[in-house]
Amino acid sequence: MLNFLSFLGLFGLCFFAWVFSESKQRIPWKVIIWGIGLQLVLGALVFRVPGTRESVVVLNDLLNSIIDASEAGARFLFGPLFVPSSPAGPEGPIAAGRWLARALTPPFTPVPGDTLGVNNLNIGFVFAFRSLPQIIFFSALIALLYNLNIIQPIVRLFAKAFRWTMGISGAESLAGAANIFVGIESAIAIKPFLADMTRSELCAILSSCFGSIASTVLALYAGFLRPTFPTITGHLMAASILTIPAAFVMSKILVPENEVPKTLGQVPEEELESEEDRKNPMDALILGALDGVKMAVGITAVIVAILGLIALLNLVFASLAGLEASSNPILQSIGWIFNRVTLQNIMGVLFFLPTTMTGVSDNLPELWEASKIIGRRLLETAIPPYLTLANLAAEGTISDRTMVIVSYVLCGFAHIPSVGIFVGGLAGLVPSRRKDISELGWKALYAGTLATFMTGCIAGLYFYDGTIVLGQ
Repeated sequence: MLNFLSFLGLFGLCFFAWVFSESKQRIPWKVIIWGIGLQLVLGALVFRVPGTRESVVVLNDLLNSIIDASEAGARFLFGPLFVPSSPAGPEGPIAAGRWLARALTPPFTPVPGDTLGVNNLNIGFVFAFRSLPQIIFFSALIALLYNLNIIQPIVRLFAKAFRWTMGISGAESLAGAANIFVGIESAIAIKPFLADMTRSELCAILSSCFGSIASTVLALYAGFLRPTFPTITGHLMAASILTIPAAFVMSKILVPENEVPKTLGQVPEEELESEEDRKNPMDALILGALDGVKMAVGITAVIVAILGLIALLNLVFASLAGLEASSNPILQSIGWIFNRVTLQNIMGVLFFLPTTMTGVSDNLPELWEASKIIGRRLLETAIPPYLTLANLAAEGTISDRTMVIVSYVLCGFAHIPSVGIFVGGLAGLVPSRRKDISELGWKALYAGTLATFMTGCIAGLYFYDGTIVLGQ
């Protein structure tokens, strides 16, 4: 029944998009049918078809090997105590407290249990010393692969599949496919066409940015859940691919196409750099690493600012909740309300219905917990929710089904901190369309959010209790 609910959720989410459509009479049936069809086929290949299902495990192992290799630079800088070799080995019985105190107080003599393992990834300094350096490495690696023209053929393959099946323009297909590997940088591939794009095309490009994750942060998200969900890396890659057609479906329902795109019927060639401007592989690697530094610093800044602001607002709510102890009946009523009102609970209520439609659970407390975790992403980015999900999974307080579906839904940039990045980044590439892009930003965020829920529905539809899904 839960799997069937996930199937119905695909169409319920489309209805949510249609309610806010700019033109309710223009329903893009071809995009909807083929977009959902693509997701159903891809989902079956990931979860059910024996040959391709095992290939996800192979992809997962390959990506995990790259993630493990990415720690070499951080291990050189910070030492094996902060960045231990994989496998991590035995972990201290009191998590990191005893280890840190002894490691920083000379003379230091290691004893059994002095290693920080993956189960300690929720600790702040481990996040800083292990997870953020992985972003720098992945950014450099993607830049190098692009320079060597290894990723472009894969991107064009996906772009042609999206264009041929859904009938969308070649430029938005190419940008969406590139989003599997990079973020707003994907728009650079179609920069010559941006000025003449329709509003629907611009919305589709922004929606695919919000709905998917760049490969540069794949390791960051995967690291949180690897102890309890060993194949999470492969599944996150699958989720990123699945969300692109979902983003096109939602964006085309919200902002239907009413013009004829200039690149309709063809996937444009990417603009090649001249021999003088072309970077050598080492330059590309270094510049990619520097871009990764900017991204890591940006993520750190956003987390510090947003979580601090949320803590401040929750402090205000807690102060109002204290009024319940007042002798004044009116103040008691206010206190009673705010004892139950927090930002997390507000987000939980806001996202409760779409979370239910993913078929995440038939247990109300677990469903409510999943809704709160997903809802937090809107303000806090996906990182704190992933940490919470990892902790709940390690404690065994949520089911495997819930962990898989929520991890798929969280796999995206559908949060308010990204609005400035994506809208500002795209407007910077084509200043003449700044007004249109600014107007479409919030619609695209809504479309990207619904797209991630649709990806969760696909995971819920094909989920079954089997070791192959989790890799345990």
